[in-house]
Amino acid sequence: MKMTKFLPMFIKKSLRTARDYLDYLPYRGNGRYCPICKKSSKKFGKFGIPPRDDALCMYCKSLERHRLVWRCFETKTDLFDGRSKTMLHVAPEQGMVKILEKRIGSGYVTADLNSPEVMVKLDITQIPCGDKSFDVIYCSNVLEHIPDDKRAIRELYRVLKADGWAVILVPVTADVTFEDASITEPEERLKYFGQEDHVRRYGPDFITRLEEPGFIVRVISPHDILSREEITLMGITASAGDIYFCTKQ
Repeated sequence: MKMTKFLPMFIKKSLRTARDYLDYLPYRGNGRYCPICKKSSKKFGKFGIPPRDDALCMYCKSLERHRLVWRCFETKTDLFDGRSKTMLHVAPEQGMVKILEKRIGSGYVTADLNSPEVMVKLDITQIPCGDKSFDVIYCSNVLEHIPDDKRAIRELYRVLKADGWAVILVPVTADVTFEDASITEPEERLKYFGQEDHVRRYGPDFITRLEEPGFIVRVISPHDILSREEITLMGITASAGDIYFCTKQ
């Protein structure tokens, strides 16, 4: 039994403050900047298997791809122009949720099949919304987990408004997309797909899958939206990948 359970609340808060200070102490400084939480740090933390250096924001827990897409939101889209919007955020990154909820308002919807913390529980291959329901869709590193990803892409296309846009991210780790439905054991998926719960490795031909239902796809790389200095400052490495910006027009 933890002895802190019996401590007065003000002492518990003091202990948490002291613990947080010690946890963040190695990262205090100005060598890195997170555009999501707007905080500077000497460096980002390690993350991944095997661990990547300079990857994780210790304050909002964003990774390289999150910081990249946030800058895309800020510089290449109308997401934060103040006009009313509906936005579907699939498998939401917790570091973004509070900020997006505040900026977007009541039109912001978080969704996931398994997480208890989202607003709507849904299967991305059967989205329980009418056609053309959302102005914006953000779906990051989800499709590599979905056996029928083509059906999921069709659903994303269906629920996006005619003049809307979607940002879709997947890890591209192969020359050509590779999948095999007979590979079901976690250790085999780790071997062939790089993670126990992945069902394929995507290649650059992922664009073709997006185009099949009618998406017009623009591939945005870090250098399209960031200077070299910003790339370094925000810790954007090759692991961030590219952004697939999709429209219906």
